[in-house]
Amino acid sequence: RRFKVPSTRWVGRDDCGVMDLEVAFVGLSGLTTGSRVDAVVRGRTRTQRVAHAVCVGAADHPDPQSTVRAMVGLAAAAGVTDSGSDTIPTAAAAVVVRGKPDQTDDLLRPRAAHHAAVVERAQDQTRAVHGGERARGGKKARATLDAITTPVVLSSTFTFERTQDCIDYNEGRYESFEYGRYGNPTTRAAEEKLMALERAEDALLSASGMNAVTTMLLALVPQGGHLLTTTDCYRRTRQFMQTILPKMGICVTVIDPADIQGLRDVISREPKVNLFFSEAPTNPLLRVIDIPAIVELCRRYGCISCIDTTFATPVNFRPVEWGVDLVLHSGTKYLAGHNDVLCGALAGSKCYVDEVRKLHGVLGGTIDPHASYLVLRGMKTLGIRVEAHNRNSWNLAQFLAGHPKIARVYHPHLVTHPDHEVAIRTFQKGVGGVLSFEIAGDPWAPETFSATGRFVDSLSIPYIGPSLGGVETLVEQVCIMGYYDQPLEVRQRLGITNGLIRFSCGIEDSQDIIDDVAQALESV
Repeated sequence: RRFKVPSTRWVGRDDCGVMDLEVAFVGLSGLTTGSRVDAVVRGRTRTQRVAHAVCVGAADHPDPQSTVRAMVGLAAAAGVTDSGSDTIPTAAAAVVVRGKPDQTDDLLRPRAAHHAAVVERAQDQTRAVHGGERARGGKKARATLDAITTPVVLSSTFTFERTQDCIDYNEGRYESFEYGRYGNPTTRAAEEKLMALERAEDALLSASGMNAVTTMLLALVPQGGHLLTTTDCYRRTRQFMQTILPKMGICVTVIDPADIQGLRDVISREPKVNLFFSEAPTNPLLRVIDIPAIVELCRRYGCISCIDTTFATPVNFRPVEWGVDLVLHSGTKYLAGHNDVLCGALAGSKCYVDEVRKLHGVLGGTIDPHASYLVLRGMKTLGIRVEAHNRNSWNLAQFLAGHPKIARVYHPHLVTHPDHEVAIRTFQKGVGGVLSFEIAGDPWAPETFSATGRFVDSLSIPYIGPSLGGVETLVEQVCIMGYYDQPLEVRQRLGITNGLIRFSCGIEDSQDIIDDVAQALESV
């Protein structure tokens, strides 16, 4: 029988990759010539193979000490000794039991000593390039594993000890990285944290939210395919869908977020809908789609579902648990949370993330490792921050709902919201820090435009800016910040009035935000 024994922290980046027990025991007997094992452990002495077998077996067993005794016994029976000293397997086993993996690592990486010797013999310039770095393992390797904070790995290239490692990597037997565009250890740590938060099979980080959505669409909607989306949506996403995708023969159908019958009519007839995309809540009017109904229709007709939950975050809503195939984020916003990084994120079914990852490696929208670290760090406090965002937006929404200078408030938990019933079922904790509202007056009149500008300029706490999800409160007059270049008829069709405000609550004190908004409304 073959029992897989994975590499562990005890052996670091081990020379053989994933080993079989049969490899270990054949190594102990010395029967390697002409066997399958020879290709796996080529370049290693019989003694080194035994040391490796003992260390791997001991480190991975729930009872390491008894495993050490058993395997050392086999080593002794095989008569493997290091001339003039105790057996190397026994020494290696003792190192494992004593908890000194740095010494074990030296035993398992015989080329490290060779590299160190090369540097010692080299001239100054070669020493400058390779000194302190070429001989890896030991204390440096252990400290990397033991550091409480995930290291920022800035390397653009990842190397291999030998040609066989490259072959094993390409055939899936050697887990590592090759080139920064295809993956990075720091980025992968952030991806795995997002997977844990979203309960997703896989995740992919990219350079921006727009990179995440455009790469996803290009990877999953075929040439001549059919995309279905909703009216209220981030403008640049809709712009890509309606101006770029049609150049590839892709049909784009747009429906109202609440129009489930319209969704049913479109998705049940030809041409086949390949992918449904929307946001929850939507930007900027915070509409809420009926996720269970959408999932049921998408599954029935073989359509991929992808929901952008940048506004909600996995703290408030996890679409994967509702049966959605993919969830998308602008990680720039709540995930990172401090207005200091650009990031996009996709999580969900591994089969679809894999397809996107392949194209991502071609298009090259790679996130910088330091940016990945900032996202990784930001997600650690996501729950604490979102609790404050939820509270602040809800308190402000209730205050504005009864104010005479406010015509309308867009917050899904208000009973006046058109999707209130769906929102209460979907977002039980909250909807995040964003709410939108309209200053009273003729929605298309110049006077309303001016009054809205006076309100924004009279605010003291918020910054005027186009983003959201950070610890600082941000505010924007939507017709200026996101739609200034759009003609009136387009804005009228989308409901972007002259008095529309998008207000992204930070984590400041609720009463301070409300008091500031109240004094600013006096200028209207």
